[in-house]
Amino acid sequence: MIRSVIVMLVMALTTSNVWAEDDAKIKADIRAALAKVIPQAPDSIEPSFIPDLYEVVIGAQVFYMSKDATYFLQGDVYNINTRENVTDSKRAGGRKKIISGINEDSMIIFAPKEVKHQVTVFTDIDCGYCRKLHSEIDTYLREGIKIRYLAYPRSGLNTPSYDKAVSVWCATDRQAALTKAKAGAQITKLEKECANPVKDHYQAGGAVGVSGTPTLVFDNGKVIPGYLPAEQLRRELEKENL
Repeated sequence: MIRSVIVMLVMALTTSNVWAEDDAKIKADIRAALAKVIPQAPDSIEPSFIPDLYEVVIGAQVFYMSKDATYFLQGDVYNINTRENVTDSKRAGGRKKIISGINEDSMIIFAPKEVKHQVTVFTDIDCGYCRKLHSEIDTYLREGIKIRYLAYPRSGLNTPSYDKAVSVWCATDRQAALTKAKAGAQITKLEKECANPVKDHYQAGGAVGVSGTPTLVFDNGKVIPGYLPAEQLRRELEKENL
């Protein structure tokens, strides 16, 4: 009896070691294949929910590769029983990590006296719905929502929208400058040499997957693209228990 148990343990350990070696080789092969086409190293490579497919995470991007490191699949995977988008759940974790790594000192923040909720907003100075959101900032504050702005000039770096964002973030009173700029007022153009986070914010937006503005990011990594009225936003936050 004891001998049989020992034999079974040895077999189990041997199988486990073989699997671990195979798993390590698969991950190494995938990593090597990706290095040829993607400069950024993956944050993680793990077996996915689907047999023979590995899940690759880079920031908030999630995709899948075959075990032989030959085939690449990009898209959402759903659990048919729970209806959960398991891919987006993993993306949310990446977004949360990116946002939590940004220092609040680099943001322009509008906060109520009693903060009940918090939202990080990628914003563009010239975007119409960004301006609409900011024109209603007092209603968000009345709902207890703290708005943390990050710069995301949609036209890209070294463009007029980028220059406006730099001027706002370099202003002595960032809040006042942002409010004026979003109302259409001309902000005195400042030297780009001033320490500003606009480029870093823009790159963070790219990593999060921002494709338009405003983009609202919850503390749990959930993203809502576009404008939401204050009361509706509060309901969405409460639904997420945030």
